Amino acid sequence: MFGASAASPAASGRLARPPALSSPPAMRMLAGAHAMARAELQKLRHDHLDLITRSVQPLLWLFVFGTALRHNRALAAGASDYRAYIAPGVMAQAALFIAIFYGLAVIWERDVGQLQRLLATPLPRTAIVVGKAVGASVRALVQASLLLIVLGLTGIGIRWTVPGVVGALALLVCGTAAFACLSMVIAAGVRTRERFMGIGQLIMMPLFFASSALYPLSIMPGWLHVVARFNPLTYEVQGLRQLLLGVGGHGELLLDFVVVIGFLVAMVAAATRAYPRAIL
Repeated sequence: MFGASAASPAASGRLARPPALSSPPAMRMLAGAHAMARAELQKLRHDHLDLITRSVQPLLWLFVFGTALRHNRALAAGASDYRAYIAPGVMAQAALFIAIFYGLAVIWERDVGQLQRLLATPLPRTAIVVGKAVGASVRALVQASLLLIVLGLTGIGIRWTVPGVVGALALLVCGTAAFACLSMVIAAGVRTRERFMGIGQLIMMPLFFASSALYPLSIMPGWLHVVARFNPLTYEVQGLRQLLLGVGGHGELLLDFVVVIGFLVAMVAAATRAYPRAIL
């Protein structure tokens, strides 16, 4: 009787799956994303100086560059104040800065051996990539919320509607996550932080200036207009401007979301494929 009742999965040649692997892949992915987001919030909670210093750059663009060209009607493209026109572009640029250098964390984790331990967990590679992208989006979301508060306090005219603000933040999160995944792809193939910084700058500045962040597409020369149309940041900024100002999109809001979300899916797939090679 004891022999029959003492039969175990090990005795029968089968081992029970660990609880972490028994849950569906979608649940494991959500758990990984949630854990990464919580870790990023903890970092922000204990490092207010980092958040403040990162918020200075968009404010300089808004109140120095924007004020200098405040009454330029050609650049404002229908907005009453050029500062309001560039506010969505400045918001996207600040989030891009966070995302494009997020791969530095991957290089640091590889150098200290933390990446090997992370890859040994039962989380799928996609869950790790999505979790890290969510972490970057959390930083961008906090920074964008602070920028919106500044816009409200200074009276810069944007449309304060719940669907507009929520939709803009959702689009910003998707765009930030996509560029963070692009950053992880770069980090997977770069050995040193110095080289990564150089590549990050090389990518970020053309993305920013070859978009509609600072000026409308209509005044661009033909070759730059073509480049901007292939730039995912253009569609992110265009969508933000349509949601927050009601100008600049010409009814292309659905296209903006489709392009940004499609770019996100492509970058998640690329980062998932590249991420295991980050430990080599």
